[in-house]
Amino acid sequence: MFGDDWLWVAAEWSPPYDERGDFDTSTTVMLLVAALVKAAFLWLILRTPLPGPLDRRARALRRLLYLAVAYALVLWYPIGLLPDAVDTASQLALWTAIDVLYLLVIRWRSRLLRAAAAAAFAVELAGVADQLLDDLDLPQLGYGDVIGLGLMLGGVAATVLTVVGQWRDGRWSRGTLAAGWASMGVYALVIPLNLLAGRLPIGGGPAMPVILDVVGVVTAVWMAATARELPAENPVPDLPPARRRMIRVAVATVAVLPVIAMIHPEQSAHLTYTAWSARCYDRPNFGDLKPAERDAAFLCVARGIDGGVPPMFPDSMSDQAILSYGRALCRAKDRDEQVAILTRAGSARPSWGVDPWDLVYVCPEVIGATHPELLRSTEETQAANDAYIAEENAKCRDPWPRTKGVVQATAKYFLFVDGDPGYLVHDPGDEAAEEEADKLYSGDDDLVTVGRSSALIGHIEDVSDLCLTVKAFRAAPPRRTTGWQLVEEVPITSRSGRLTVPEMGGGEVGAGAPMPNLAMKGKGRYRLRVYVRVNEAGEEHLVAVFPGASRKRHTMKP
Repeated sequence: MFGDDWLWVAAEWSPPYDERGDFDTSTTVMLLVAALVKAAFLWLILRTPLPGPLDRRARALRRLLYLAVAYALVLWYPIGLLPDAVDTASQLALWTAIDVLYLLVIRWRSRLLRAAAAAAFAVELAGVADQLLDDLDLPQLGYGDVIGLGLMLGGVAATVLTVVGQWRDGRWSRGTLAAGWASMGVYALVIPLNLLAGRLPIGGGPAMPVILDVVGVVTAVWMAATARELPAENPVPDLPPARRRMIRVAVATVAVLPVIAMIHPEQSAHLTYTAWSARCYDRPNFGDLKPAERDAAFLCVARGIDGGVPPMFPDSMSDQAILSYGRALCRAKDRDEQVAILTRAGSARPSWGVDPWDLVYVCPEVIGATHPELLRSTEETQAANDAYIAEENAKCRDPWPRTKGVVQATAKYFLFVDGDPGYLVHDPGDEAAEEEADKLYSGDDDLVTVGRSSALIGHIEDVSDLCLTVKAFRAAPPRRTTGWQLVEEVPITSRSGRLTVPEMGGGEVGAGAPMPNLAMKGKGRYRLRVYVRVNEAGEEHLVAVFPGASRKRHTMKP
């Protein structure tokens, strides 16, 4: 959150980007190292030029090199707002002047070396000129990829020959020469690093951009060092300690003040996640989240507008304020205190309060004490649900243990808690079954409401689940109505050769175990007999299906 913004700006010298989430440990360490390395590079770049007289050409080269450094660090942004042709033309003009002055100022001590450098500079500038023609929609030089390759090779050759020339000149220190060789190494690294960055998945993290950004500063260090040491005919004694301290303080001030200016103050809204953030589309279980991800999950919930409801807190409220109110809601003693906190926060729906499954992300130690199930991961939740269903299924027994069906199953059938009219025996392969089922749900209140290929079986008690046994026979089974409160028999048709009961699957409604196909003879007419009773164990149903052409309804025991 707030600390991550400081770290990002310190490493990247740019405002924090949106939708990044919290940094993990490896990214944090990488950004810390990058910040320290770039701070050291900045100190090298901002060192005071060495004193001494300069001729007209050397003075012009120093100024142009510092202009190139300023472009690499700062000016690229405002110039980038201009048309591409303006940017490319300015680069062509700048580097043409620098390359010409390199040839005139550096003491090459070899005509062959100077000629080779001039050729390398020409190849490099030809690539920039070709890019300018492309930006202006004019005919290019016509060599396609060859120009691009020449630009890269020309840049490498120009850097190598310039460093060799500086070495033969003798006015530049070993540190400057080392920076030059490192700059040449950057050219060699750019292609593999960019290829690697292209293969990383989208949203793969800031690692590769940060690495490319750090190595890109090396060339600026070399150019600044070259400009700084231009007149160094003889070694210059070190500055007095007091003056060196003053320079370091000034450099640190110049480096730190822009960084501070880029940080949003705590009072302004810092909105990391909104209702439309990609990370907020899925709501993970608490146990699936790392500790650093839990605050973000609560922010998604607090700003969510699922179902068209208003968010928990005002859109303009900062992340920090929302998290603070969330923890205050965890400490609320009752619903009324929650309402008071939400009202104070300016919520559009304070009377709703906040549910434990929302607050668990910000105060798991409080919510977990009364709702330990909310701390589970997806895997743990699934295992607990499977164990619960298996335990409930074990409570149900076959009411006709001696009368075996050709296929049969016994399981707990789970209903909707509020107003569920019952369960279906239907043909899932019938295209008209869904429309027919909708009519059954809005039809009569009989125990068995039947259509053509579907039957809706109700319940006589207000229950949320019942024990269900289904059996399929090749012929009508015995009536055996003793011990049952209601027994009804109705016709049903299978158009696809299947008749079954919906299973629970991944939902909350349905049979807790696999249900067999009750249409033993495939497509055709069948009879559906339903037995219902209520005992100490709850409501119990027996469904028997067997072939039969009769279309009459029989109430065998009202």
